[in-house]
Amino acid sequence: MKKIIYKRTNIQNRTIVLWYVLIFFSFSNCNDFLEIDDPIGQIPHEEVFMNETTATASITSLYGKLRDEVLINGNSSGMGVLMGLYADELDYYGAQGDFYENLFFHNVIASDPTVESIWAKAYNLVYMSNAALEGLENSDQFSMDFKNKLRGEALFVRGLVHFYMVNLFGDIPYPKTTDFIMNSQIHKIPVNLVYENILEDLNEAKSLLGDEYISGERIRANRWVVSALLARVYLYMGRWQDAEQESSNIIDNTTLFSLEIDLNEVFLKESRSTIFQLKPGNSGSNTEEAAIYIFDSPPPPFVALSPNLIEAMESNDLRKTEWIGEVSDGTQSWYYANKYIQQFNTGTSMEYSIVFRLAEQYLIRSEARANQNNIVGAQQDLNVIRNRAGLDNTLAITQEELQQAIVKERRFELFTEQGHRWFDIRRFGIASQILEPIKPGWSVTDILFPIPESELLINPNLAPQNSGY
Repeated sequence: MKKIIYKRTNIQNRTIVLWYVLIFFSFSNCNDFLEIDDPIGQIPHEEVFMNETTATASITSLYGKLRDEVLINGNSSGMGVLMGLYADELDYYGAQGDFYENLFFHNVIASDPTVESIWAKAYNLVYMSNAALEGLENSDQFSMDFKNKLRGEALFVRGLVHFYMVNLFGDIPYPKTTDFIMNSQIHKIPVNLVYENILEDLNEAKSLLGDEYISGERIRANRWVVSALLARVYLYMGRWQDAEQESSNIIDNTTLFSLEIDLNEVFLKESRSTIFQLKPGNSGSNTEEAAIYIFDSPPPPFVALSPNLIEAMESNDLRKTEWIGEVSDGTQSWYYANKYIQQFNTGTSMEYSIVFRLAEQYLIRSEARANQNNIVGAQQDLNVIRNRAGLDNTLAITQEELQQAIVKERRFELFTEQGHRWFDIRRFGIASQILEPIKPGWSVTDILFPIPESELLINPNLAPQNSGY
């Protein structure tokens, strides 16, 4: 059976002393985020947080992990592909019997190596974030302003990882230490407490970070990036007023952010609608999303957009013509996401992988307003997105109609971006309604992934297993 192959590392098994971890993540997967002259392994752990360059490396490497391995990466192990297949967004055309086919048909099991990898890599990044936080806390070498910025970024990453994990697995641990004994015996906590911990991390991060983008490019967290995640978290929690406030903070900042009128410019690295993006690892490289989704000859080699997505879009929707490509053999057509178009190295990178962008904030605010019965405000925000796509104003006039219209608009605006479609149909409680007719293996318990079997064997405190597995 063909599967994604990863060398697995459990945080419970990490008995390596802190300096090995710090040296590893200070220099691996950073590439263009920073330039370090010191060879790997030659900086003792106590010196990592005595030097601004290596301390910064410990933080920028967290973004490198997100870009290359963890949850929101643009390759085949990222949320865009995995949850696109799990929902009704992508169809599968790859090898029979592998994890992707099992995912597509909802035959996921608790012993699958890819499920184990998602869990292990996410908590490895949490461990790295905690190591950085502890290193900063114990260092007296930096100004408070410098330490605050790096601490804010580490807290943001920790909150971001847990946001995705709680939506994939439900009740999960929230480790805040590198202590091996504590982590090896850690308990799951309920979803509502996970969210409270996420909010605690993000609100502290927001208080520590400034308004400016640290590097000039939009590739490291600042206060606006944290607000973007907070708006999403509050939306998922049903805290409508808070979600509206956070999204309004960003939308109203017209000095930094504005919607690109030309849809072809939305995903360029200089786009003013971008709030946060992940920079490619090598000079001149572009996004992995383009390489994954685009194909130029039939049949699709791996995945293609579901025909139902294309058929559900209005005929004059510009996103249908600008963000979707078509390949035909003369009798049948297949469709691919064409948001990112640069598949190869272009000498100078043209596209970075976008994590947060302004259009989502308009849709968040529209939904938050609809749930507060602010019909006019919700319509206005929804129409901003519709009008840019060449569509007329929404005809939805009631709260229920608006909620349905927002789900549809999110489907057409955010397809193949970090699993939005799956998380939307899950939180709106319509996953069974949508997937049962088209997914023979669908079960209501598929709303959550299984806790990896290997993790339960190592740490019984993670029991019970999620229902259905």
